[in-house]
Amino acid sequence: MAEMDRTNGRTFARGATRFAPSPTGELHLGNARTALFNFLLARHGGERFVLRIEDTDAARSRPEHIDGVLADLAWLGLEWDAGPGREDALGPYFQSQRAALYAREFAQLERRGALYPCYCTALELEVARRTQRASGHAPRYPGTCRELTESERERKRAAGLPATLRFRVPGGRRIEFTDLVHGPQRFLSDDIGDFVVRRADGSAAFFFCNAVDDASMGVTQVLRGEDHLANTPRQLLILEALGMPAPCYGHISLILGPDGAPLSKRHGAASVREFRARGYRPEALVNYLFRLGHSSPEHGLLELEGLARAFDTHHLGRAPAHFDEQQLRVWQKTAVHRLSGAQARAWLGSRIPPGVGAADAEAFSAAVLPNVVLPEDAQPWAEIVFGAAPALDSEGEAMVREAGSAFFAAAARAAAMSGNDLAAIAGAARAASGRKGAQLYRPLRLALTGLGHGPELAPLLAAMPAGEAERRLVRFA
Repeated sequence: MAEMDRTNGRTFARGATRFAPSPTGELHLGNARTALFNFLLARHGGERFVLRIEDTDAARSRPEHIDGVLADLAWLGLEWDAGPGREDALGPYFQSQRAALYAREFAQLERRGALYPCYCTALELEVARRTQRASGHAPRYPGTCRELTESERERKRAAGLPATLRFRVPGGRRIEFTDLVHGPQRFLSDDIGDFVVRRADGSAAFFFCNAVDDASMGVTQVLRGEDHLANTPRQLLILEALGMPAPCYGHISLILGPDGAPLSKRHGAASVREFRARGYRPEALVNYLFRLGHSSPEHGLLELEGLARAFDTHHLGRAPAHFDEQQLRVWQKTAVHRLSGAQARAWLGSRIPPGVGAADAEAFSAAVLPNVVLPEDAQPWAEIVFGAAPALDSEGEAMVREAGSAFFAAAARAAAMSGNDLAAIAGAARAASGRKGAQLYRPLRLALTGLGHGPELAPLLAAMPAGEAERRLVRFA
C-alpha cells in the first residue's frame, strides 16, 4: 500500500495561523476559544494571525453576523494581522470573493482527471447510505458516477440534471500526519470515498476552499475543533493533488456543559455577545478560555502577551473541557478588582442613575467594586446610595431604636458639620453613647443603608449626595 506522509511534527516554520469562522450566527464560546488559541500560537512564535470569513453558505451567512464576529474578536483583543479591514496581497479574506481562484483550481484538477461530475440525487445518495448501514458498512459514496463515459455524462447534461464535482480519491493509500494535539494519525484512502468539492450551484465546498485558502494565504499551523479531524485526510489529498503545501493541523477538544452535552444555549449564555452584554470583562473571559482545555503553571490573571508566552500546544488536552461559569466568575472578580476608577465607572455604565456627577459616580464605583462581580450586582447599591432613604425590616428597626435617639442626634449633628464623613459621625455617636465595635457601627449602617452588611461604609457615604447622611440619621433622633 502506497503511503502519503504529511508529518509536520512540532517544529514550526515561521508562517501564520488563522481563524476562519462561518458567519451564520453569534460567536460561540467554543469558536472564541479556537480564535484565542490560534492568536496565542501566532504571537508565541512571532507569526501572523489571519482572519478569514468563510461565507460561501449564502443562505445562512448574514452581514450582521460578520459584524458581530469582528466586534467580538476586537473586544477580546484578538487583533488580526490580515483579514477584513486589513487586506493584503494574499486576500481577499472573504471566501465569497474568491470564486475565481477556486474556479482556476477546479479547472486544473479537472484537466488532471482528479475530479468528475456526479449527477446523483439526494434521494439516491440517502438510499445508498441506508443500504450500506444495513449491510454493516460505514456509509461512503459508492462511486456511481465515477466511471461514466462522456456520452453518458452528455445524456445527463442534456436531461438537465444538476451535477456536483467529486474528488477522485486514489485507492490503496495510507494518509499519515502528526496532529498537534492527538499525535500521529493514520487514515486509509479506501475508507474515505469520493467527496464533493463543488456543489451543484457552482460554489466550493468546505473541504476544498478551506484547504486551498490555507495554502494560498501562507497558513502553516491550524488549531481547530476535533470534529474536523476526519476532514484532514481529504484536505491533504486535495493539497497534494494541487501541489500546495499543507499546514500542520491540531484538533482541540470540544467544550461541554455541566451535564456533559456540548455547550449550547440550553446551558445559559453560550456566545461572546451574551457574556459581553452581562458585563463580563474580556480579560476574564480570555483567561478562563486559556485554561479551558489548556493546562498552565500560570495561575494569575495575565494580559494577552503573558498568555501568549505561556501558550504551549503540548499542554492542550485531548479530553473534552467542561465549562463552569462559577470558575469564570472567579476570573471576573479578579479582573473587576483591577479596574481603575474611570474604568469601573464606564463598566457600571447605566447602573449609575442619570444626573450623578462624574466625581460621585467614580466614588460610588470605587465603593462597591470589592463587592460586585457583574454590573447588575451594583444596582441595589446604586438605589441605596442615590435613591430615597431605605426602609428597615422589623429586626433592623428594633436595633436602631435600641441605639436610642441621643445616639442618632449626635451622629446627625456630626454629619451636618462634617458632611458624609464616617469617622466624624461614628466619633460623635460613640461619645454620646459609649458604644463601640458592632454596637456602634451596625446601627449606623442600618440607618444609612437599610442593611446590616455590604461594602465598606465610609466609601459609600463619600459617594452619597451632600447632606444625605444627615437626612437619614435624623429620622431616628
